[in-house]
Amino acid sequence: MTFKALAIDLDGTLLVGDDLSERNRVAVKAAHDAGFEIIIATARWRHMAQRIASQIGISKPIIACSGAQVYLPDREADIFDHRLPDDFTRELYSLCNQHRCIATISIDDDVLLKLDGEPDMSQMPSELIWVPELSMDKHAAPRIAATQGTALNQEIKETLKPKYADKVNIYDSIGPSGKVVITITAKAANKGEALKVSCDHLGISLAEVISFGDAENDVAMFEITGSAVAMGQADEIVKAAAKTVTGTNTEDGVAMAIDRILKTGSP
Repeated sequence: MTFKALAIDLDGTLLVGDDLSERNRVAVKAAHDAGFEIIIATARWRHMAQRIASQIGISKPIIACSGAQVYLPDREADIFDHRLPDDFTRELYSLCNQHRCIATISIDDDVLLKLDGEPDMSQMPSELIWVPELSMDKHAAPRIAATQGTALNQEIKETLKPKYADKVNIYDSIGPSGKVVITITAKAANKGEALKVSCDHLGISLAEVISFGDAENDVAMFEITGSAVAMGQADEIVKAAAKTVTGTNTEDGVAMAIDRILKTGSP
């Protein structure tokens, strides 16, 4: 099989915290220069993903919000956009407002930050809007919600996850700080479905893609791509879904795998 594209997760995969190492940057750029399409596939909102893409020098489809959005930087347009259902969102917002928590909610071109106490917004990305509480009356339906807070996350898993299992995806993910974050999207929004749309746009098959990831929400890509690479620190369920395992993200495992791909044609 000749591979033509790499679909790469960010947190816990290409990045350590918010940092893109020089080794990983050079490796991804080398793959791009060798003719590989590079598709970023992340739970982060698209502004953050786009900043990483610009460091590498790529402008191909960005899978953002854990697969709820596929954004074309060169056109400044979406080709895939799925939102959380209203009934679920209403209950989620109510729980977030009841608990001390950090919640980020991606809506249209802005990201709501629900945080107890107003932060110094001069230190925040320009797309972030601080809100003391969440309200469906004031904002559009969200693409993704990401929540931190032990009590809140436990209640989401115990009450909302079973109730809305047929409508939403609720995954544990690793945030930039290294802490566990719950990421929530609509059922139709996952990295696998978003990757299908991205490949159709690029005119390549899923069998020609190598996917990289470290978390449960990456398995949807692993299941449909020609090859899949799990990071060394990934859970066993993620490793079992991959074709091969590389080094950890702190060891520049993406660069390790890309070096093998460029030398042998496979990871």
